[in-house]
Amino acid sequence: MSQDSPPVRRLADWDHDRLGRLAADHGTPLYVVDLDRVAANYDRFASAFPDAHVMYAAKAHTGRAVLEKLLETGADIECAAAGELHRAVQAGADPDTLQYTAVNPPDADLDYAVELAEENPGLTITGGARDTFDRLEERGYDGRVAIRINPGIGTGHHEKVATGKDAKFGIPYDQVPQLAADIADRFDLVGIHAHAGSGVLHADLDDHCRAIGKVADMGRTVETDVTPLDFVDFGGGFGVPYREDEEPLDMAVVGEKVREAVGDLDAQVKLEPGRYVVADAELILTEVNTIKKAPAATVVGVDASLATLIRPAMFGSYHPIRNISAPERDAESVSVGGPCCTSADVFCTDRPIARPEREELLAIGNAGAYGYELANQFHSQPRPAEVAIEGGETRVVRDRETLADVTRMER
Repeated sequence: MSQDSPPVRRLADWDHDRLGRLAADHGTPLYVVDLDRVAANYDRFASAFPDAHVMYAAKAHTGRAVLEKLLETGADIECAAAGELHRAVQAGADPDTLQYTAVNPPDADLDYAVELAEENPGLTITGGARDTFDRLEERGYDGRVAIRINPGIGTGHHEKVATGKDAKFGIPYDQVPQLAADIADRFDLVGIHAHAGSGVLHADLDDHCRAIGKVADMGRTVETDVTPLDFVDFGGGFGVPYREDEEPLDMAVVGEKVREAVGDLDAQVKLEPGRYVVADAELILTEVNTIKKAPAATVVGVDASLATLIRPAMFGSYHPIRNISAPERDAESVSVGGPCCTSADVFCTDRPIARPEREELLAIGNAGAYGYELANQFHSQPRPAEVAIEGGETRVVRDRETLADVTRMER
């Protein structure tokens, strides 16, 4: 792991001159991802769990450059959809190492996974409903499966990501032993899987470890009463500080607490960090186009929108914002919003930022996790370009869409 890789990267730590050149060369809004930071974050996490099998949860960021970098670093990939399986294979992943966690999977997704497993029997399919296993059997599949369980404990930064107590995710805890016996007769049952939530920091760690303890207990029950397991997968969920006054996780402490929660387990421990790996490795550059003094607020209009980054509108998420054109200027309380015709298109309200002026650049931080993944074409806005920094060099890894691209699939 790089010796100059701090546990958190703030907006002030980015090279502002370089960001300015990238915006000039490639336009805005612009996603900028630091692939070296992605690798350093993965290495830091994996170092805290030397005896675990660490897989990257692809849904956080499926960009090919990110997946290729993580595969190069030594990560395996966990996928939550057929499209993610396809992306992982396209990026160079060995399909025999992939794990597919199906959540109410469409028929086409199951068809793709089963077809992929026919030639790659090491692929593991995780099901969170009895129907999923029945549908797999209907397709003639009898290979490697894992059961996703619901531990009844949800953790994380928002109720919409506290998956461990959401009935949508996983088999109810008390139903697992009976289902496991049935599944073991029909498939090669190799694992137990759970995911308690997302964005876990120190305040949530005890609850998260309680969920981990329950999952480990179920793993021991299945191993004792049903069949030996290859692994017990505790998912991801470990967070990064989005707010400037939040402290990063001390991964040595996290590793010790997780090991204590797991206890003795014959099966291999699996972990699936996603957000932790990519969140602070990417930001968005956006240009100020409007300054409007209004009675209730000073409004700063920018060319990024909720189509560029929907997390503030969807989750009420806080993202740090910095004026990188004039970071030393006196701060002024402003509201920053985009060009969409909805009051939800706001990145912050009444936040002190070095007073922006027209044509200056703002950076929106911690955009690597579920940033480009949730980008969309609302208001028929073309999605932005993405530029990668790696080893001192920069390259475009995703082209900017054009207006023609917005309508290209229509007929």
